[in-house]
Amino acid sequence: MTPKQRVHAALQRRPTDRVPVFMWFHPQTARHLADVLEIPASAVGAAMGDDVRMTWVNNNWAMEGIVHQREGEGHVDPWGVRWVKEGAFNQPVGFPLANASREQMLAYEFPLDRVDFLLHLMDPLLEPASRREFFIGCDVSPCGFEMYWRLRGLENAILDMATDPELTRAMFRKCAEFARLLSRRACTELPIDWLWCGDDVAGQASMIMSPSAWRDLIKPLMAEIFAEGKSRGLWVANHCCGALRPIIPDLVEIGLDVLNPVQAGCPGMDPYELKREFGETLSFMGGVDTQNLLPFGSASDVRRETERLLQAMTAGGGGYILAASHTIPPETPDENIFALYETAGISRQEIMDRASAIRAAGIRAAAR
Repeated sequence: MTPKQRVHAALQRRPTDRVPVFMWFHPQTARHLADVLEIPASAVGAAMGDDVRMTWVNNNWAMEGIVHQREGEGHVDPWGVRWVKEGAFNQPVGFPLANASREQMLAYEFPLDRVDFLLHLMDPLLEPASRREFFIGCDVSPCGFEMYWRLRGLENAILDMATDPELTRAMFRKCAEFARLLSRRACTELPIDWLWCGDDVAGQASMIMSPSAWRDLIKPLMAEIFAEGKSRGLWVANHCCGALRPIIPDLVEIGLDVLNPVQAGCPGMDPYELKREFGETLSFMGGVDTQNLLPFGSASDVRRETERLLQAMTAGGGGYILAASHTIPPETPDENIFALYETAGISRQEIMDRASAIRAAGIRAAAR
């Protein structure tokens, strides 16, 4: 099967030759694996056997798609958010609406003049050979609350919800409308397989806002964004870290197909329980523990727990994409990474062969 066929089959609960895989690596992990495989860090996912190709076309591009080499380097993105490299990742440190008046906030304009540029970030994934072989996704996150707090600052955003709900409602609407515009254009103009949405509204122990507040302020907006994909026959995936169990039924109700990342250590997020309760209508991507199992377990532990996860999450004929609950951390031993892939049916030799092909293609390109 091609990767595209494999993912579609899994989501349709049809037989596959192996479980689909979509893994994310911490930047240091990616650089280390690049050294091991003697390939560019940007090619690690391809060498390891990822079945999905995806990139960001909303504000997450400013967070993850712009890479700084030195600590403290930064940039101001088209939304006016200032980012600075702290450790391995860019962190938001300057919020354009932090000190804005109510009138200034309502007058804020999203970067509509950059929409074409943002959508063209998908171009490298859409070359004919790539789009025929791989499952292609377009990431339009963050969609609502998370985008708003990047503009306003987290404390201000939460305070606004309590003290000026009508302003908050209006600002959430502005954030969601921009994500919806990107979604509409991506779903109508690009040959994609799923629309990837996201809005981190939960923490490690509970939701950031009450479920009732989410249902009132965010759910209708997410429903409109999901509909851009669903109405065009595409799968809809959604990313939300943390303990979002109270709103999973709501996400299913508004059309969610795939939930990510399933952080098993958070209350209510045990993947086996979620599979039993929602597995007939909802697919899952994630669940491999990155806090304890991968970095600190043995290779045997990784194999055993991954086998258990695969058996449970594919019960009934599929509905699962193997992925970690977060980026694979740099302290993860190589043997554990390879054990994870081997359990999924991707051998170390297969990975090495793909890395060799990538090196050969690079040499041929340089010789032209």
